Amino acid sequence: MNYQDTLEYLYNSAPMFQQIGAGAYKEGLENTQALDAHFGHPHRQYRTIHVAGTNGKGSCSHTLAAILQAAGYRVGLYTSPHLVDFRERIRINGQPISKEYVIHFVENERSFFEPLHPSFFELTTALAFKYFADKQVDIAVIEVGLGGRLDCTNIINPDLCIITNISLDHTQLLGNTLRQIAGEKAGIIKNNIPVIIGETTPETRPVFLQKAQEIQTTIHFAEDENHEQDYP
Repeated sequence: MNYQDTLEYLYNSAPMFQQIGAGAYKEGLENTQALDAHFGHPHRQYRTIHVAGTNGKGSCSHTLAAILQAAGYRVGLYTSPHLVDFRERIRINGQPISKEYVIHFVENERSFFEPLHPSFFELTTALAFKYFADKQVDIAVIEVGLGGRLDCTNIINPDLCIITNISLDHTQLLGNTLRQIAGEKAGIIKNNIPVIIGETTPETRPVFLQKAQEIQTTIHFAEDENHEQDYP
């Protein structure tokens, strides 16, 4: 199996949201948890930052990864979708995952994951988490694929959660109001893990506050911060 064969297998055998829409979305984390257990919970071997939101989560993830790399860390970055090549989704210090690793993963593990009938995103998430562990990253920036609460990236226990700006998106899956969508995004907020929130509206801000209060975690609203600084 060469690289192109591997990609065709992934695209054709696993439901992909970009191709078939809502039919590729699988509620629940059962497949993700099964894959995670099979690979020995690789995401526990490095620190993580979890990024959700409607607008800006991709650019936020890339910026964070660049800052951490400049600070001397070995940084994994998992984002979606890709623009040209599948390997753009999974990077370490800006370099995409190797074709050989993708081929090896599919060839060696397909007998395990085929009976699960995982979605495309469930498979790529398992691939990313394992790759980052095998390559011994210090930290990984993990972008949510869709929503948050039931997204398969939501098995991680990050050091920081970030939710960028919220707007109406994927309403057939996440809800028809900003409040409902914010509730799904707020599903990544976890006990005793600080969360930073981007711009809010009168509809969304109370959702985040209530979630943080319920699980007793520290919440920071970026719009409340004073970013002005005088320089000599």
